[in-house]
Amino acid sequence: MKTTFTALIAYLKNPILNQDQNSDLKYRFKIYLHILMISIITSIVISPVFALFEQLNWINLENHKVEELFKEMGKLQIIALASMAIPIIEELIFRGPLTFFKKPKTFKIGFYFFTLAFGLIHLTNFDITTNLLLLAPILVLPQTLVGAYFGYIRVRFGLQWSMLLHGSYNLFFILIGFISDF
Repeated sequence: MKTTFTALIAYLKNPILNQDQNSDLKYRFKIYLHILMISIITSIVISPVFALFEQLNWINLENHKVEELFKEMGKLQIIALASMAIPIIEELIFRGPLTFFKKPKTFKIGFYFFTLAFGLIHLTNFDITTNLLLLAPILVLPQTLVGAYFGYIRVRFGLQWSMLLHGSYNLFFILIGFISDF
């Protein structure tokens, strides 16, 4: 996993449009699992900051739009929406266009633009307040970082892999949420 993490960080510093030529499925699933674990760890490490912001009354996480959406749904509907429909749509919008940028400079700009756009679109999950806008870079840091990870696997392995990674990532946290409901 250390090698995958090192390659991921190097890529994020200088993203290039370069597909991985190793098409061995075992190899690709190993990298996919490494990036899934890195994505989950990234979000878990950052999440205590949100609890601190809430304790300080800087933000209110109780009014999260996703929770409102899921309130009227059954568990299977939530799983289908969060781990299949939303990842497919978001990956088509935010990672799909990446390979349209053929020149190195425009690819790098496109990669970072779509990564930031993916993070910032998640601000709509919250009630817009002054504090939210001031804390926005931190509040969407998990989505921005995992969006970059999804972009990495999309470029290296293809769009279907970023959809799978995104869906698995969402599914993990949905299942954790279900467990905490008991």
